[in-house]
Amino acid sequence: MSYQMYELLELMVEESASDLHLHVGQPPSFRIDGTITPVDGPELTPDDTEGLMEAIASDSHQQKVKTIGGVDFGFSYQDKARFRVNIYKAKGAYEMVLRQISNSLLSLEKIGLPDKVKEMLMRPRGLILVTGPTGSGKSTTLASMIDWINTNRNGHVITIEDPIEFYHSHKRCVVSQREIGNDVGTFQDAIRSALRQDPDVLLVGEMRDLETIEAAITAAETGHLVFATLHTTGAARTIDRIVDAFPMGAKDQIRTQIASSIIAVISQSLCKKTGGGRVAAFEIMVTTNSIAQLIRENKTYRINSDIQTGSKFGMITLDSHLLSLYNQGLISATEAIIKAQYPQEMKENVNI
Repeated sequence: MSYQMYELLELMVEESASDLHLHVGQPPSFRIDGTITPVDGPELTPDDTEGLMEAIASDSHQQKVKTIGGVDFGFSYQDKARFRVNIYKAKGAYEMVLRQISNSLLSLEKIGLPDKVKEMLMRPRGLILVTGPTGSGKSTTLASMIDWINTNRNGHVITIEDPIEFYHSHKRCVVSQREIGNDVGTFQDAIRSALRQDPDVLLVGEMRDLETIEAAITAAETGHLVFATLHTTGAARTIDRIVDAFPMGAKDQIRTQIASSIIAVISQSLCKKTGGGRVAAFEIMVTTNSIAQLIRENKTYRINSDIQTGSKFGMITLDSHLLSLYNQGLISATEAIIKAQYPQEMKENVNI
C-alpha cells in the first residue's frame, strides 16, 4: 500500500487534525486535540516520504531541502484548508510536518479575548505582542486581530510572515502580505521597506533576532501599530527576553523605548478541552504608567502583581484564566496544573 497525499489531506480536514506527521518507520500520524495518533497502516519508507514531499513541494522548495536540509512554505488544498509545511532531512531521508490553518478567521469573541482588546486595536501606534510556545495559537489570534482591524478601521495593513498563513482580503483596509524568501529576504529588510510603503498597521510574524526586534520597536515608536510574536510565556519574561537580546550598553535605552511603545502583551496557551477540542488560556498585560515605570527601572518581577490587580484595565494572569476555565468545566484540573505558571498554587486552588 502506498499513501496518497490528497487522501491524507482529506482525512486531516475531516478529522479536524491540527498537524500531520510523516516520519520514516512510522505510519502517517495526526495530532487531534493535542494527541498524536498514527493511522492504521504500514510504516512509511524513505521512498514513501520522498514521493509525498514531491506531491506538494515545488522544484525550488525541493532544491532547498536538498541543499540546506529544510524548507518552510504554505500551500492551499483546493478551497478546503491551508497548510504550513516544514520539510526536513533526518538520517538521510525526507520527513515533514504539515500544520492545518483554518480557512475561516475566528472572531475575537470566539477565541475568548475580552472586549477591552478592541480598544487596543484602535490605537494609532505602539507595540502589541502575542506570545506563547509553538502551537499555542498565536497565528490564529493575530489573524483575528488583523481581520477585526480590516473590518473596523481604514488604512494600510502590511503583514510580514514566514510563510503566509491566513489570507486577508481587502475590506475597509488595503492589506499587503509579504512572505520571507518569496517577496523579501529578511524580516528586518521587510520592516525597513514597509516604513516607506505608508503603513498604518504592521504585522511581524516573528521577532527572531536583535535586528528584527530593533526594527519592530522603531516602527512602533514612529507612528505605526505593530503586532509581533515571541516564543515566551508571561509578560515579565517577554520584556526580559527582548531586553536580553541587546548588548549591555544598550539595555537601559531599550527599556525606555519598550516602556513608551508597548501597549500590551497577550500570552497564551492552548489547552485540551474536556470532551474534546481546544480552548485558549490568556494572560493579558496592558501597559499602565505603573508598569511602564517597572519596565524602565528593571523591576519586571513586579509586573505580575500589577496584572493581578489590573482587571479594570482588562488585565488577567494566565493562572486566573486557567482557574476560570476549570471552574467553568472547560478544562480538567490536570490540564490547569500542567499549563499554570505556578503549578503548586494551582494544585491548591483546584483542591488536588
